[in-house]
Amino acid sequence: QVQLVESGGGSVQPGGSLRLSCTASGFGFEGYNVRWYRQVPGKGRELVAQISPLGVQTEYSESVKGRFTVSRDNGKMTAWLQMNDLKPEDTAVYTCSAARTRGIFTYWGQGTQVTVSS
Repeated sequence: QVQLVESGGGSVQPGGSLRLSCTASGFGFEGYNVRWYRQVPGKGRELVAQISPLGVQTEYSESVKGRFTVSRDNGKMTAWLQMNDLKPEDTAVYTCSAARTRGIFTYWGQGTQVTVSS
């Protein structure tokens, strides 16, 4: 069965760091783009980072550029989102997804809460 599972969320103080992981099983992870989204209640989902199947291309939203880094290890079937210098406005539920370029289906993880507060 297809699974995409996030972990690593939690509560930190402003300026702190967290590393989220997204572990896949049941499909050809190495052929999929991975995207990290976040969502705050009452607001739309924001794409914060993405990485191409072989890790050659990465993109970030302007709000996280320079602070967040997305990476992957296809042998481990895992992608990560390293979040540094966290700000209160980074508080959200973070979710990873996987989709092939021009593919039909997108797989989604369950989401993990990140809370940044004093």
